[in-house]
Amino acid sequence: MDTRFAISQYPDTDRINQELNQLIKSPIYSIKPEVLAQYESEYYGKKCQKSKVMIDEAKTVIPGGVQHNLAFNYPFPLVFTKAEGAKLYDIDGNEYYDLLQAGGPTILGSNDPVVREAVIDLLNTCGPSTGLFHEYEYKLGKKIADSVPSVDMFRMLGSGTEACMCAVRVARLATGKKNILKMGGAYHGWSDQLAWGMRVPGTKNLQSNGVPMFVFKHTQEFFPGDLEDLEKKLWLNKFNGGTAAVYIEPIGPESATRPVSREFVKGVETLCRKYGALLVCDEVVSGFRIGMAGAQGYYGIDPDITIFGKVIAGGYPGAGGIAGHRDVMKHLGAGLDSSGKKVKKAMCGGTMAATPISSLAGYTAICEIEKRNACQVAGQRADQLVAGLQKSIDKYNLPFITYNIGSVCHLHTVGTMQFAIDWGKLWQVPGILNETSIRQKEMEHMGAAYMAEGLVTLAGCRLYTSAAYTPEMIDDVIGRFDKVMSNCAKLDIPKKK
Repeated sequence: MDTRFAISQYPDTDRINQELNQLIKSPIYSIKPEVLAQYESEYYGKKCQKSKVMIDEAKTVIPGGVQHNLAFNYPFPLVFTKAEGAKLYDIDGNEYYDLLQAGGPTILGSNDPVVREAVIDLLNTCGPSTGLFHEYEYKLGKKIADSVPSVDMFRMLGSGTEACMCAVRVARLATGKKNILKMGGAYHGWSDQLAWGMRVPGTKNLQSNGVPMFVFKHTQEFFPGDLEDLEKKLWLNKFNGGTAAVYIEPIGPESATRPVSREFVKGVETLCRKYGALLVCDEVVSGFRIGMAGAQGYYGIDPDITIFGKVIAGGYPGAGGIAGHRDVMKHLGAGLDSSGKKVKKAMCGGTMAATPISSLAGYTAICEIEKRNACQVAGQRADQLVAGLQKSIDKYNLPFITYNIGSVCHLHTVGTMQFAIDWGKLWQVPGILNETSIRQKEMEHMGAAYMAEGLVTLAGCRLYTSAAYTPEMIDDVIGRFDKVMSNCAKLDIPKKK
């Protein structure tokens, strides 16, 4: 196993969560309204005119004007036309540092030339898809199995959402049990059964409009970092169909927006073994970013099922897959069973899964990640970035919180997702929902300020580094964040009665 990980020092998660809990009790600090107005008029109004025109036109045929939630930005989405290494360029010719990294998968940097040339060669010979087997399906599966100790077999799908959905079916077949437990606040795609308790622990179905409540009959959540809560629910489930699987994002829900300790992750594995539940490790973000063996390799756990996402296709379409132990993965066999024994198979399809283009791009990208030690390099750049952000926070005496787990960085200015809903205290729910709405708006305002300073972030609070960054680039990035922070102040926001 490749033991070069992106994490140089694991953060003190107890301290971070205490600080985040204090942040949501404190007054809101954000970009000054007059500075935000200046950004809106001078930058967005004058330098992003082509984007504004195109988005207004797009709204006539696309709901909201864009096709993906990551593209929503205040005051309006920008139109990007070029990606190269650590940089993005919009339709107006403006240049940005890419800290979104397509949501996390481009660990080598965007539009890597080695991967691109391999894809172009494939397009000149095979084309993007045939609906039949291609040699790189095997090569990709073998590379993943060779890199991640828990993986005996791998089946590629179209997205992380599909893989998470498929894992529910596999877990129930493999265990004969019914219930699925997930960490509150974690995101495991947008399929019906897993759209429960998303982003904020305790939200249940509040963010699952369009999904009937009966769909969640066998979906439950436990509080992140709380092994007692998890064991209580595992024990109760013994009398109600058992627990088929426990889903976790190993670095913490929403890519460590609420970070968890190493002891917690190991404890989840122990409880799964005790109660006969499969451990499902969602490595859509952390896989091949924390290390070649994923976050699970760093924590030293052996999940039964691993979920892979964007990186599996190297940033190209068709980016998802499910992997795991052989005795579990047998429930995903295509065609006739080679063992001669009758095995119940999970319903699973997708003609456009494991296309030649996605398999080749994924294999090439993962090989390049290993060859260039990209995980560790990206982690070093993240360490540098967070250290610089902390200096700016201290310099301006702001209550902001920054930390990183490898190359997954966080800069919390308002702590929107640190809230939790306790349904035993229903009278608190309207106030929490109102407070998160206010803080979400200010997070968007901060994201707009970053963008105007040439920094593309994920929702204004999550930052991904890649191996394409140099130390000099990170110094420039820090300077741009510093400029935004120099224009932050406590806001006088009246409380809603």
